[in-house]
Amino acid sequence: MNGPVVVGVDGSPAALAAVDAAARAATLRGVELRVVHAFLWPAMHAPPASSVLGPPTAALHESVERIVVDAVERARGQATGLRVDHAVIVGEASMVLREQSRTAQLVVVGHRGSQRLAELLAGSTAVELSAHGHCPVMVVRGRPDPAGPVVVAVDGSPQGQPAIAFAFSEAALRGADLVALHAWSTWTDHREHALGRPVDLVEIVGDVDRLRQEEERELALSLSAHRERYQGVTVRPRLVRGRTRPALIEASAHAQLMVVGARGHGGFTGLLLGSVSQAALHHAQCPVTVVRSDL
Repeated sequence: MNGPVVVGVDGSPAALAAVDAAARAATLRGVELRVVHAFLWPAMHAPPASSVLGPPTAALHESVERIVVDAVERARGQATGLRVDHAVIVGEASMVLREQSRTAQLVVVGHRGSQRLAELLAGSTAVELSAHGHCPVMVVRGRPDPAGPVVVAVDGSPQGQPAIAFAFSEAALRGADLVALHAWSTWTDHREHALGRPVDLVEIVGDVDRLRQEEERELALSLSAHRERYQGVTVRPRLVRGRTRPALIEASAHAQLMVVGARGHGGFTGLLLGSVSQAALHHAQCPVTVVRSDL
């Protein structure tokens, strides 16, 4: 896909960090960076449009212009020769960026905007966009200037393949190692078992080594096709016995990027993203890219 990298800005420190990450992503891909500011008149809910509607007051116009100009200048300072476009679009941030994602190859946002109370009441733009965007969404959070490998969560499902493919591609672009993390447990969810209670599979199978070997095979199978395509990427499969969410959050402390999948179906944001993606977006110590299964 030859679309631009899009970054949403609102003047907050988190948005400026997103500009830095987006500029790097656009440079690595050799594409244009598009800086977008979603604008709403005070106490007004306007539909997305191509430009600000109506005659703004001088102070409001200057404020909006400053947000965009600062972001554009910051982006251009990150890489010589980077092509940077910009737009101010009327509408809710999540809806505006969702529309922009139709033609983008990546949308980048900060984990927290300038209106913290509004986010608390209406839901995070980052979470909403990750659930409903039409391309992968990177949420910039965690420690500044993260270093280390790219980490991808592997669950062995076909729906997780787009996230794995993205992670391989990103590791190749960044010249980074790829850690493929697969967490497993011998305990079943009681809601999925006939006994109606949690069951330790060791009680049934009687051989934990056999269970571990099966999980190892599942992890290797999930990576096999991508290894062939990206032979220059050093892959470090990592099998962890335990819960997925704590394992990912711990791994994020030593990663430059974490990649997680999303189901790509369902109408509610929480159901669409799932608990693992939600946990990464709220607690990871590095940027997180969410890749929906239906992209």
